[in-house]
Amino acid sequence: MPISGMTGFGRAEGGQAGWTWAVEARSVNGRNLEVRFRGPPGFESLERAARDGAQARFQRGNLTVGVTAKRAEGSAQVRVNVEQLERYLALGAPFMADGRIAPPSLDGLLALRGVIEAEDAGLDPEAQAELEAAIAASIGAALDGLAAARREEGAALLTVLSGQVDRIGELTAQANTVAAGQPAAIKARFEARLKELAGEAATEERIVQEAAALAVKADVREELDRLRGHVDAARGLLASDAAVGRRLDFLTQEFMREANTLCSKSQAGALTTVGLDLKATIEQFREQVQNVE
Repeated sequence: MPISGMTGFGRAEGGQAGWTWAVEARSVNGRNLEVRFRGPPGFESLERAARDGAQARFQRGNLTVGVTAKRAEGSAQVRVNVEQLERYLALGAPFMADGRIAPPSLDGLLALRGVIEAEDAGLDPEAQAELEAAIAASIGAALDGLAAARREEGAALLTVLSGQVDRIGELTAQANTVAAGQPAAIKARFEARLKELAGEAATEERIVQEAAALAVKADVREELDRLRGHVDAARGLLASDAAVGRRLDFLTQEFMREANTLCSKSQAGALTTVGLDLKATIEQFREQVQNVE
């Protein structure tokens, strides 16, 4: 399975026992896995289904699972609250007696607040459990849709990340070529500078000794070897079936550490230019890695 992103959306709907519902699951980048649940009153137990389902499918990301549910019209019985109706009539009686208001119509009375009440008989425990199980299945379907969306994002990221790793490999090879000429360039520059300061008294032996010491300090072979190793490691992670976002993030830090050292040791403008291009590419790689699960 290719790498997965952390941004996506999934939705599922269903209906049963006079109820209809919709489930939406969405996620954004997150360092760890965090799940938030929003559901209708009376269905608090569904939060466990959302959390368990998310933990079974994902390792990173900030997830929100929302459930909306309503009972179909006609599922609840209604009754007239006679006591409330009598109160309204008693309050209006003096105004009707002196003719200030006309007697109310039936539909007007029934429209008053509290006169018509819905009696929700509710579901028996077995039916309630079946209903919650059906909604939980829809939660799973929405999470599956979210996982598919995150895999699509991962496929797009894989193309970008692979290209950036290849570019890092190319720049490392360029740096190796340029660095191979550093000892000779250091010797020539040091020889010119030493003769300028010491005149003809500067012997070839002293020039070679001093240039060799400077060349040791400017040796970047270890950094280049480590960069090549990091490139191989990055390619291996991108081909992995596991969630590799954290390891790629750590590897990015190692990439940047070697690139910084390469630039600090550079004694040639061409090598510095390659090092700066390398750092820019690594930074672009780091930004994209933040989207990987």
